[in-house]
Order: sequence, then structure tokens, then C-alpha cells
Amino acid sequence: MTEIRMLGRDALPDAVPDGWQGEPQTWLLSVSEYAAGPDGALADTILDAEERDRAAAFVRDEDRQRYRAAHAGLRRLLGAYLGLDPAAVPFMREPCPGCGAPHGRPAVTGTPLHFNMSHAGDLVLFAFADAPVGADVERIQPVSVVDQVAASLHPRERAELAGLPDADRPAAFARCWTRKEAYLKGLGTGLSRDPAIDYVGSGPHPVPVGSWTLADLPVGDVRPGYAAARAVLARPVQ
Repeated sequence: MTEIRMLGRDALPDAVPDGWQGEPQTWLLSVSEYAAGPDGALADTILDAEERDRAAAFVRDEDRQRYRAAHAGLRRLLGAYLGLDPAAVPFMREPCPGCGAPHGRPAVTGTPLHFNMSHAGDLVLFAFADAPVGADVERIQPVSVVDQVAASLHPRERAELAGLPDADRPAAFARCWTRKEAYLKGLGTGLSRDPAIDYVGSGPHPVPVGSWTLADLPVGDVRPGYAAARAVLARPVQ
């Protein structure tokens, strides 16, 4: 499985202002640990005015803390990679792959660094690469939920899950769903693209989709009850 680092426990990455070197990298953040630690107290000094307003608009404190931790954590990591003050990271939006309007994937102005973020429960997942990348983290759901949502999957994936005993379906579904969401987020479409179109598999090894490489991430080793995956677009061979 792909290595995953913990924000707040592991050292921040080295700066790569002139271009990414090496393999894609993934980071995990615990919202509760972040909020209770010194970084949580500094979040509002990192976020911009729009982010602070969006955080304040959440009704539930749980949602507010998750948003603050996720966006401050993203700024800290991007600042480290790019050699910038986290508060000065210049965000933009890529063109939407469906309509071309500027509300697609978030990006940073003037850098080849690609990133993606996902959150579920107490966890936030970040992925960084030199090519388009998607990431997804999810709580493992009970079999009753799995059986309802599995109807939206590729026919081969539905058949794979239907052939498993009840005890094995939740973990297999979580593998399949996180791979699929990571891929769709990497495309920039999200779930506006029918999840039944592309086959990623529910078995122990993800299936590539075209030029996209999928990898399961070992978040369960850090926080049992979760699953995660990453998708990266392969660069053409020069």
C-alpha cells in the first residue's frame, strides 16, 4: 500500500517551488487532534476572509471545526511545498470539465503542483502530485447502507459485492467507492459522472482506469473504520 503521513505528527514536507520531484504524497489530518492542538488555535490566522466567513456560517460546531481544520491544513501543506506563507497561497478554480466555467477543481496559481482533499468523520485526506490527482476517504458503512448504494456501481462491481458474505461486503464496498470517488474527483467531474460507467473493482487490488493509476491508502492502520484511495493521471512518456 501507499505510504500516508499524519499532519501534526510528521514533519512538514520540503519545499518544491520549481516543480514536483518523486512520487505523489498523501497526508491525513485528525480534526479532533488538530482543533485541540496549537495549530487549531492559529487556524483563523491562516484562513482568508472568505474561508473564515464560510466557517462561521456552519450551524454545527462539528462542521465548523472540520472546515477550519481541513482548509488550514491544506494551506499549511501547500505553503510548505511551495515555500510560501500558508496565508498567502493563491487559490484559483480550474475550468469545469462539463461546461468550461471557472468552478472546477481548486488549484494554485502559477504552479505545476496538483492537489485534492477529502474528509469524512474525524479525518481529512490530502493528496499532492505533479499531475491531476484525486483522493477520497470514507467511513466504512453497515451492510444495509452498502446494499442500497451498491446499485449505483458498475455491473461487474455489483456482481462482485453480491457474491460476498454480509461480513465482507462493507470493506469491499468501501474499497470500491473510495477508488471510484478518487478517480472522479481527479477527473474534476465528481459524481456528476455516473459511477456505473467506470470499473475500478472491489477486490484487494484496484483496477486502473485508462491512464489513471489507483491506490488504496492504509488509513485503517491509523484510524480503524475508515477506507481511502488516491487516483493519479499518468504523465505521457517523453
